[in-house]
Amino acid sequence: MRAVTGLGALLLLLMAWPAAAAAPPKAADPAIEAAAPADPVTATDGSGSVAASDPAPNDDTPAAAATTDTGTAANAPAAPETPLPAVPPIDLASLPLPALPPIRLDSLPPPTVRNGVDIYRQFREGLADPVCDEAATRDRWKRHFGHAPGRLAEDGDDLLPLFGYVVEQFREAGLPTEYALIPFIESGYKPSARSNSGPLGMWQFIVSTARNHGVQIRPGYDGRLSPVESTRAATSYLKTLHKMFGRDWRLAIMGYNAGEYRILQSMRRAGVNSANADPAKLPGLSPITYAYVEKLHALACILEQAEDRDDWLRQLDRSVPRLAAQPLPAGASLDDWARRQGHDPAWLKRLNPALTKPVRRNGKPLLVLAPAGPGGTVVAAAPELGEAQPATASTATDDSTPRPSSYVVRRGDSPWTIARRHGLSVKQLLALNGLPANAVLRPGQVLKLDAAPVP
Repeated sequence: MRAVTGLGALLLLLMAWPAAAAAPPKAADPAIEAAAPADPVTATDGSGSVAASDPAPNDDTPAAAATTDTGTAANAPAAPETPLPAVPPIDLASLPLPALPPIRLDSLPPPTVRNGVDIYRQFREGLADPVCDEAATRDRWKRHFGHAPGRLAEDGDDLLPLFGYVVEQFREAGLPTEYALIPFIESGYKPSARSNSGPLGMWQFIVSTARNHGVQIRPGYDGRLSPVESTRAATSYLKTLHKMFGRDWRLAIMGYNAGEYRILQSMRRAGVNSANADPAKLPGLSPITYAYVEKLHALACILEQAEDRDDWLRQLDRSVPRLAAQPLPAGASLDDWARRQGHDPAWLKRLNPALTKPVRRNGKPLLVLAPAGPGGTVVAAAPELGEAQPATASTATDDSTPRPSSYVVRRGDSPWTIARRHGLSVKQLLALNGLPANAVLRPGQVLKLDAAPVP
């Protein structure tokens, strides 16, 4: 073929241009299109300039998978969501708990405050005769000691925390709390009380009795004026008398007042022993000794009957410091120690009249009765923490809670605790069960709580 000259080639090109513009676009060969890689920069716009185009999507991409027959992804239905499997609820009670060592109650710190109602409840629980015996005392003594409940309820009086300390000591010793009423008679519960005839302190010990029970008495210091030393001595002495007189608190009280040997001689003259002796009929004793028992009966009756006064219980329902014996550091005065501990020095001086002046120790420790605190070393034993406590006046059974028809006595129960727990008075409980005022309950004994017969 003859070669086309430059002018001829130009003419041929001009002749072919209209036909090429009018022809429809040629369909692309799928095989060639699949084999040829996309050119990202070969597209042109209407102005003839080169524009970058997006790369063709791969079949494996989400865009390619969503494309429909029309070539657009917008019209494709959304893929249904796969629901998550239902998770059953977790039963927390079924989860295993790690094994924990048991908590030793004696390792817990002692409480620093106590509620007045709890002190009163502890006193009532510890009484040997929880029900007032009206025939055992006279109105004269009830009038004489009628101020006692008011003093316990008075907010500014030292009596309630001091009474709580003494009750605690007798409960720990396993002795009747009738003995905690002795300082009302002896001194009006005043640690600094003095008698012209010689006895001193809250318990009014004479020198020989105090020394026989370990109270320190030396120049510059008289332990009878220490509520710690004198209360320990009283607990020790009364524990001896309680055992000596067959656990009859009335005979023990008479021995405390008149001396144990006088009471033993009177019993021998009457031909009786502690099991069958009638304290009111023992011969040859002073009227003061007979009256001593009557006075304690009167105090017990007054405090029992005060429980029926809601206003008195509300006044008693307050927190007071829990007092405990604490060592006075060597070289420290009571005044300085009180300030370092954050206590009122004047109050501690009232509680501890034996330590108001500088004291020579002679190598022996000195103990202060003061509020138990986190920083103090408590010498006195801590109260029992693990015993079940009966309901107080504010938590006793009310009309909305059905009362069971019977109750099985447990160890440590008393008529008072059972009655309070079930919304009864002690008199009602004893009457329902035909029991005397001095009844001793036995574990396992079944008591009626209403008039219906016990099944």
